[in-house]
Amino acid sequence: MIKNYIKIAWRNLKRNKAYATISVIGLALGIACGILIFTLVTYHLSFDTFHKDSDRIYRLYTEWHDDGIGKSNGVPQPLGKTFRNDFTIGEKTARVINFTGTLITITNGTEVKKFQEDDGVAFTEPEYFDILNFPLIKGDKKKMLVAPGEALLTQKIAQKYFGNDNAIGKVFRLDNKVNFTITGILKDLPNNTDRRQQIYVSYGNMDEYTGNKRREENWGGVYSGSEVFTKLKKGVTQAQVDATTAQIVKKHYTGRDLKVWFFKLQPLNDMHFNPELNGYADKKYLWALFFIGLFLIITASVNFVNLATAQALNRAKEVGVRKVLGSMPGQLFWQFIAETTLITIFAILVAIGLSYIALPAINHLFQSEMEFNKSELAVFIVLIGVAVVFLSGSYPGLVLARFQPIQALKSKLSQKDIGGFSLRRVLVVTQFTISQVLIIGTIIIVSQLHYSQTADLGFNKDAIVLLPIPKNDNKAILSTMKNQLNQIQGVEKVTYCYRPPASQSNNSTGVNFDHRAEEEHWSINVKSADENYLSTFGMKLVAGRNFFPSDTTREFVVNEMVAKKLNMKPQDLIGKMLSINGKGTTAPIVGVVKDFYNYSFHSEISPVCIMPNYKGYSTIAIKINMRNAKASLASFEKVWNQGFPEEFYSYQFLDDSIRKFYELDNILLTLIEAFAGIAIAIGCLGLYGLVSFMAVRKTKEIGVRKVLGASISSVLWVFGKEFSILLVIAFVIASPLAYWAMHNYLKDFQYRISIGPEIFVESILFTFVIAAITVSYRSVLAALANPVKSLRSE
Repeated sequence: MIKNYIKIAWRNLKRNKAYATISVIGLALGIACGILIFTLVTYHLSFDTFHKDSDRIYRLYTEWHDDGIGKSNGVPQPLGKTFRNDFTIGEKTARVINFTGTLITITNGTEVKKFQEDDGVAFTEPEYFDILNFPLIKGDKKKMLVAPGEALLTQKIAQKYFGNDNAIGKVFRLDNKVNFTITGILKDLPNNTDRRQQIYVSYGNMDEYTGNKRREENWGGVYSGSEVFTKLKKGVTQAQVDATTAQIVKKHYTGRDLKVWFFKLQPLNDMHFNPELNGYADKKYLWALFFIGLFLIITASVNFVNLATAQALNRAKEVGVRKVLGSMPGQLFWQFIAETTLITIFAILVAIGLSYIALPAINHLFQSEMEFNKSELAVFIVLIGVAVVFLSGSYPGLVLARFQPIQALKSKLSQKDIGGFSLRRVLVVTQFTISQVLIIGTIIIVSQLHYSQTADLGFNKDAIVLLPIPKNDNKAILSTMKNQLNQIQGVEKVTYCYRPPASQSNNSTGVNFDHRAEEEHWSINVKSADENYLSTFGMKLVAGRNFFPSDTTREFVVNEMVAKKLNMKPQDLIGKMLSINGKGTTAPIVGVVKDFYNYSFHSEISPVCIMPNYKGYSTIAIKINMRNAKASLASFEKVWNQGFPEEFYSYQFLDDSIRKFYELDNILLTLIEAFAGIAIAIGCLGLYGLVSFMAVRKTKEIGVRKVLGASISSVLWVFGKEFSILLVIAFVIASPLAYWAMHNYLKDFQYRISIGPEIFVESILFTFVIAAITVSYRSVLAALANPVKSLRSE
């Protein structure tokens, strides 16, 4: 019986190739999106789940309760040592301090190799590898990183540095400061971990590397790369953890700081998803992708139902004959389910092929290395296949099975017999509601990103080249280099600074104003820069003057936000004393600049002070004439290499650096654009099915209209008014849904666009144009049909 079902189903599909092809394409697109989204979501949910006892592994983080609540995934450097030595709730505790953008130098006789490692190097305590599962494949685990001067590399990095040679015992130099001997090789890090450092060195070399022996006693400073991981003992409660961290604060802080500083535990499985603590992926975006995938599969199934029921009239006589010959309704139902199964199998095969083709593009978009988990994917495909078969095939199968044989043979089936046109209307409205939600979302995300990248930032970001400065206390080299750069053709301005006005790397500290009894309840963003900083970046003074040229901090320039925090006018700040770094640096305020965005639009503008301090410079910013860009860049490299011959040269344009602020938003936009396009394509196929059904149902009506003198345009309106009403209904449903979703998305931006009516007008117009193109072809064929043949059709 099953063999017979399949054989007949195959014959029917061969007879109706257009119907079968459109059905397969629609389902394949929906299922392919489902497969890709399933892979993407499961990939992100798997991050760092492979560690043993992962439910007991935590990272300590810092929280400040002052002028609002601030958080950092970093902690004071001595916290890990105190947590381990003074308390017993941790089974293992380890500190790891990451430095990114480091230089690795390997000398082999006269040959010198230099490597710039963007992921950097991690100064690590040995217990780190007892907590996290990164296996050692060469070396002695009991001795690794115990003594100073030792290093571990992953297989990938060892291959990169030494080829097929044995890396054990080889020496490299870190940032031209400290030598390390390789004592072990780690297995390559899995793709699904947020721990990106592939070079681990002994924690005992921290003082030598930083040149600062006071870091181990500094409880007031927090560097985001200074992390502490702990594996709690079994049975440890949250109350015990809170009591422990409270004791640490009580022991090492005094006065107002007792109410400001808090240390808390972040579960390992939260690290990937917490944007407040430098997490990569927000779970709400994963949920959004999940529902988009679900809606696309529903849309594809709806499309299939529309096409199948549109074909029902063509098969009326076939069903009538079968029933006269004794076929039961259940047999007819399973016959159609067999056809649906064949179509779904073909669609799944096409979807798998499309998924394999699209996965490299998804990996490129996310800068990831996702792979299909064949066992998980097989289960997902089976479940989705079964769901699609019964979701798509049940209703058309029931419609065919309940045809009355006499009416079917006489071609006298009514709209009621075919299942009702109202259901198909509901299905098309559902499809275009989903499409319009995605279209509106795309328009709003595009508008926000355009606003973020074109709005006045309070400084000039165009045609500015950023060159890194290695840590160098030689003022003569810096002065010589600046003179040489100024002489290069095309150079307009040169400034030394810590970072440009907007940067992902910032240095914040407490602030004391005008010798007040206690510090302010907010921190200030400190930017070391020379006297050319304001002019190079085109920053505007609103009060006072720029500071005079100096190598050390003698004067401050602050932004308007400082005045707002102090409830003062900018001009009233001039001449007032400001102290930062625990009153370690005190100087008068001589100028106030107009507020500028020192982070992305996701964050509020913070109070800023700009001050000369050559020891804090780590960047050369050069304003250039872009017509001479190629020659200028070549000259920069030559001058830079003369000043720092042992270092690795690189450069970046400021606007590219700022664009990275919105990297995840651009990824989300690309995905939404792609899924919106697919939803529209599937919706148009469904609309084509609706028009096909209408053309069959209204054949005689159109013939009568044409005989009575109706024009082609009036016949086309018969179809047009149907889909116009449906699209308007879809728009009415989609608009509040899209507004709610995008209002929540825009909450992540402190500075954002408003959602105006023009966005919704653009969406409905775009949808009407696409739908009109889809409907035109099939409706024009019906309008041009010979009325004599149309009247004979029944």
